[in-house]
Amino acid sequence: MPAEHSSSINDQATLISRYPVITYLALTFAISWAGAFAVAAPHIFRHESLPKLTGILMFPAMLLGPSLTGILLTGLSYGKAGLRNLFSRMARLRVPGIWYTTLLIPPILIFTVLTLLRLFASFVYSPNLFWLGLFFAVPAGFLEEIGWMGYAFPEMTVKKSFFFSSILLGLLWSLWHLPVINFLGVATPHGDYWFAFFLAFSTAMTAMRVIICWIYTNTKSVFLAQLLHTCSTGSLIIFGASHVTAAKEALWYGVYGVTLWVVVGIIALRNPRLTNA
Repeated sequence: MPAEHSSSINDQATLISRYPVITYLALTFAISWAGAFAVAAPHIFRHESLPKLTGILMFPAMLLGPSLTGILLTGLSYGKAGLRNLFSRMARLRVPGIWYTTLLIPPILIFTVLTLLRLFASFVYSPNLFWLGLFFAVPAGFLEEIGWMGYAFPEMTVKKSFFFSSILLGLLWSLWHLPVINFLGVATPHGDYWFAFFLAFSTAMTAMRVIICWIYTNTKSVFLAQLLHTCSTGSLIIFGASHVTAAKEALWYGVYGVTLWVVVGIIALRNPRLTNA
């Protein structure tokens, strides 16, 4: 191997080892946002508004970012042993059964929030039953968590506390969705309410990320994190009220987000060691 090539590889490895989280985020955002732009580019260059189908297709392209980056950086940082460890955590199905009950958190809370809003606010909040939504959720849950929980979160907690790491990762995860935020939910595009929806969505997703991190911290199972992510995304699609306006959709996402933060508060009270970890 030429000395210059060997030196370049060593420099890359040193950069990753010194800044693993920054490297992960830079690559993940670059790959995902570039993929989304590539799908949307024909319409952008023609100065056309993006069709809903294009917005939907942007999301699968974005999934390459966290999944490929997680595998790549694990291999570069920890070699074959690191990859075996990553894949073993993705195959860790045998955890105490109580942890599998956490998969009920998203569907129960979403259905309850929408049902209460339907009863006390407006009939348009009636929960939907779009079961095909599960097929959209599985790729998101299983591909994204290879990077977010398989690589990024463990690296973040090397130097930072649980809650700092999980909340920061949740905020960054929410921001990662920005290119497709106008095509999430049913009231798309969100028009004048897109920023309100983004804030409500970020509130919910940051809380959900803390819950996912809490479960991972206790089980070291990327597989369970993948399942919970799938349940979260799937429940939003399956039960999401199908006749709401953009304003009402931002509202119910916000209420759901606040409800999730109540769950996070309960976790914090019952796990005081995490606040100091």
